Amino acid sequence: MAAPHPVTRLLIEWRNGDQAALEHLMPLLYGELRDLADCYLRREGPGCTLQPTSLVHEAYLRLMSQHLPDWKSRSHFFGVAAQLMRQILVDRARAHQAEKRGGGRRQVSLEDTANFAPERSRDLIALDDALNGLAALDPRKSKVVELRFFGGLEIDEIAEALDLSVATVGRELRVARAWLYRAMKED
Repeated sequence: MAAPHPVTRLLIEWRNGDQAALEHLMPLLYGELRDLADCYLRREGPGCTLQPTSLVHEAYLRLMSQHLPDWKSRSHFFGVAAQLMRQILVDRARAHQAEKRGGGRRQVSLEDTANFAPERSRDLIALDDALNGLAALDPRKSKVVELRFFGGLEIDEIAEALDLSVATVGRELRVARAWLYRAMKED
């Protein structure tokens, strides 16, 4: 059996109370979290004002404010981090949509409106709503999609994180994509 990934080993040591493990862990995690945040924000388009560093820091604060989960692996950690980043972006999109409907009215110039991409906020909210609908019907399919597209995990990493076969993850992903496509098209 292969030795666990260094991040997995350090997460387990940290969970078991070794604070020194956290000091070794953070530099390893930060780069990967920043890459994940950068990937999310590139999808948001040029109108997004949130920077990857800010998204990572907000996700980190939320991670640290939770009761320390029973980290099983690197994949598990990044799945939780991805879920938090997704929620941060959805919360920002919902707040932005609320502002568009008159909440927090302020005067803006015509130049400022050119940087706004309302369709991206709507798309993110629609995807979040569809994922929540899928989670109500089949939590595992929803989790597979979340880990793949929001967590940036490869199919074999998802299989490891969810204790499934690679073939099962592939099937779940195909069915979930079709379901989400249909759900979002109906909206």
